[in-house]
Amino acid sequence: MRYITTLIIVLFLASNAKAQAPEGESWDKNISGKEHPNIQWFKDAKFGLFIHWGLYSAAAGEWQGKNNYGISEWLMNTARIPAKDYATLANNFNPVGFNAAQWVKQAQGFGVKYMVVTAKHHEGFAMFKSNVSDFNIVDGSPYHKDPMKALSTEAHKAGLRFGFYYSQFVDWHEPNGGRNNWDFDETKKDYQAYYRTKAIPQLKELLKNYGPLDIIWFDQAGGMTPQQTQALIDSARKLQPGTLLSSRIGNGLGDFKDFGDGEVPALPVKGAWEALFTHNDSWGYTKFDHNFKTSAEIVHLLATVASKGGNLILNVGPDGNGKFPEFSVRYLTEVGNWLKINGASIYGSTYGLIAPQPWGVSTAKPGKLFLHVFNKPTNGQIVVPNISDHIISAYRLDNHRPLTFVKKGTDILINAAAMPANADAVIVVNYKGKIKDAGPNAPTIVSYQYPQYNIEAAYTNTFGKASAKAIVSSNYHGDWKHNTCITAMATPADSANFKMRVTEPGDYKISLEYACDEKSKGQEGTLTVLGKDYNFLTLRTSADYDTHKPGLFIKHTIAIASIKKPGTYSISIKPYTSATELFKLKTIVIEPVK
Repeated sequence: MRYITTLIIVLFLASNAKAQAPEGESWDKNISGKEHPNIQWFKDAKFGLFIHWGLYSAAAGEWQGKNNYGISEWLMNTARIPAKDYATLANNFNPVGFNAAQWVKQAQGFGVKYMVVTAKHHEGFAMFKSNVSDFNIVDGSPYHKDPMKALSTEAHKAGLRFGFYYSQFVDWHEPNGGRNNWDFDETKKDYQAYYRTKAIPQLKELLKNYGPLDIIWFDQAGGMTPQQTQALIDSARKLQPGTLLSSRIGNGLGDFKDFGDGEVPALPVKGAWEALFTHNDSWGYTKFDHNFKTSAEIVHLLATVASKGGNLILNVGPDGNGKFPEFSVRYLTEVGNWLKINGASIYGSTYGLIAPQPWGVSTAKPGKLFLHVFNKPTNGQIVVPNISDHIISAYRLDNHRPLTFVKKGTDILINAAAMPANADAVIVVNYKGKIKDAGPNAPTIVSYQYPQYNIEAAYTNTFGKASAKAIVSSNYHGDWKHNTCITAMATPADSANFKMRVTEPGDYKISLEYACDEKSKGQEGTLTVLGKDYNFLTLRTSADYDTHKPGLFIKHTIAIASIKKPGTYSISIKPYTSATELFKLKTIVIEPVK
């Protein structure tokens, strides 16, 4: 009875508002600040599997003989397909190759700890039996079975955490659903009628009919006030109090934070959060998208995300027959094999206490540091800064063989010459006491042991109006890229200061990696190192900055600095005169001259 009362409140509030949905609402990264009592499993999981599967999987990126490049689950939008025409895809959607037990077994072989699958994406087609709308796989396709029921049953049987993705606002099939403006007039829509008659009742079906759900993963929030969103959350809690709700439920009220598609935060973030990536470029299956991340690339991404304190949820797009792509199975199985040996460095870990180094990144557990060595130095010595007073021992995680080390000042130098140069060789360091977080101001260690060193924009001090912020771009529609850059440097007072700690004297080439549009080209800037100014002119990389176009960066060599003795040095960048923004500075690249 209490649930019914709460649901009535949701519907009453919904019927008395006609809120528009600005695009800025879509990716809500804010959370409630009240930690859910069931959140610990999520923090410890670190690796999840996302599955985008729907009618778009059968279309595979093609409509009426034409390939539509970009994320395939947005095919209806990008090709501006009328709702009644798009719905005909269901007439032939018959994924007889789907095997729920096989999906779950494969997921466990990938090493993931939870699975989230699309129950309804923006196309409006429910991949489950729904009594709310017959536009669903059981009633509206020749398949006539509920794959979500089978999948939830198998996941629960195997002990795999399980949840649903549900697009609560965007629904291109419905006249009152969000953001179909090619069939329906957006200004005349009654979003609340859509919530009242479809979204809320379908969410209720998912929460009541599919056993315990660990996650409801919302997307593209809109059309609800904070009060309406909170009432929706309260009603969901009545049915399943243990279910975690993603931040994209909107209005800053989720249980865990989801960053933008394809985004990793520049610095460690405390609390529960996810970075979400897809295995190739599209989230839904596309027959012509073969840009799959290799197992090594996935391992690096997983370790990098874990080193910043979060989870990686990696998407796979099954085809219209219900089969995972061959490369997804092969490469993710290889990741799973790596995790069988090195999982202790990922599962249950926290963000790294050591800033990213030329050799890789770190994760941590009480009394242990895990060094993820992506790149072996020429001399085989892994330099770990600022822990010499704390180290007890070091060993390889793959075979537990001890590694020798020496202390040098506040550093330790671990002899890793015998370790394989594979995707991610993990070293375990046992330590005592408390290691202070490195923070964003830790200098980048530079020597002759690597061909190149990158000092990222996040690891800088800015002055004046200069600031570091994420710059978004895309190669195709929905293929989002995120780069942290120093922006708003328009006067000599707007500057950025980078630190490098040089351990081997010598000559070092200094280059700037930046994006510069038409209005910023040809401006004069100044790079200062060792007390000497080096002036340069900015070079054009694109006509203008546009989030829906590729982000083009140039590597512009500015100077060669002769470092006479080891020490910490500063590199400063600023405009020479006042004008428009100098550029968007992504990285300082340091290369030893041999």
